Amino acid sequence: MIQQFNHLMDYIESHLTEDISGEEISKIVGLSDYHFRRMFSYLAGMPLNEYIKNRRLSSANEELINGAKVTDVAYKYRYQSVEGFSRAFRDWSGYLPSEVVKNKIQKSFPKFSFFIDIRGGKSMEFKIERKEKFNIVGVSKRVPIQFEGVNNAIVELAQSITEQQRKEMHDLADLYPHHVLNVSYNFDEGYLEEKGNLTHMIGFATTKENPYEDLEQITVDESLWAIFPNEGPFPKTLQDTMARIYSEWLPSSDYELVNLPGISFSKHNGQFDNVYSEVWVAVKKKD
Repeated sequence: MIQQFNHLMDYIESHLTEDISGEEISKIVGLSDYHFRRMFSYLAGMPLNEYIKNRRLSSANEELINGAKVTDVAYKYRYQSVEGFSRAFRDWSGYLPSEVVKNKIQKSFPKFSFFIDIRGGKSMEFKIERKEKFNIVGVSKRVPIQFEGVNNAIVELAQSITEQQRKEMHDLADLYPHHVLNVSYNFDEGYLEEKGNLTHMIGFATTKENPYEDLEQITVDESLWAIFPNEGPFPKTLQDTMARIYSEWLPSSDYELVNLPGISFSKHNGQFDNVYSEVWVAVKKKD
């Protein structure tokens, strides 16, 4: 996996002035464009689009210092106007392109290289388990995408559940963990930049069909699941586990993601300093 990532960095470097398609990305790294971008964001600490933009502006900076015209550089690096290029360049460097040409101001953004860095030998506990097709029945809403801290929109969704809905969900629940699940799916395109929304469902796993008008149902297809138990302060430990799944476990594992909802659950009694949680990630064996 690391080799494929570095191959992609080389490809991007030689195509900075061209369109870089999701199809080509998928071909190089052997993952869907969506799943690769999600993994890249955790590994690199920024979305792939931002990395490409930074590399283009860094190369543009070098050409401006060497005497290239602002107009030529703007269009070469795929900006639709000189004004758009100047604005993006100033946001990135703090200077206008004309100031760089005049004063030879240099700012760089180096090409990324990926390598395996073993730090402290901290292991991740997980198991691989096949689950038959099942339903999740509960309530859902579109909520803002948020990687860290408590998502208040999800808290509001939980608080909106009526006693009648709780009873109906518990009546249907007949699958592990027999506990409320948090399920995320239908992410907006800005997901990796922590922008936009996703659909979040709070519900229970069941083999039954939902007969209730005040509840919703989604069906999750049969799949292998990588299950990661974790325990510690909530929600930090849960969110750190999710980050490590994409930045550490997936790149070094024999598995790749399947496009199914992300699932987690947490067991607590109103105390959040030591909470047991599980993260479920749908996967398949690499070809």
